Amino acid sequence: QLQLVESGGGLVQPGGSLRLSCVVSGFSLDFYAIGWFRQAPGKEREGVSCISSGNSGMDYADSVKGRFTISRDNAKNTVYMQMNSLIPEATAVYYCAADGPLLLSTPCVLRSGPFGSWGQGTQVTVSS
Repeated sequence: QLQLVESGGGLVQPGGSLRLSCVVSGFSLDFYAIGWFRQAPGKEREGVSCISSGNSGMDYADSVKGRFTISRDNAKNTVYMQMNSLIPEATAVYYCAADGPLLLSTPCVLRSGPFGSWGQGTQVTVSS
């Protein structure tokens, strides 16, 4: 059974940093694309970043490019998202999700539709 568990959220001041972790179990991370999505109160869920199967590529929402970095450690079955220079508009529940199994090097797509397995989410609050 595929499981994803997020952690690392919390309260941070504007300009600060957080690193989110997504630990996966029940499947080989090599053959899955992993995405990070977020949903703020009263807003639709939006894609933030994704990393392709086989670690072949990443994609980011325009609003986070240059500030967020997604990475994966297949040996630890973990995907990370480093978030720097956080702004209040980043306040949301952040979810990781898995799309697969896929052929290696399949590009990830930063849309929620292909992602069939989701974690429970972790709250990120950016406030002074």
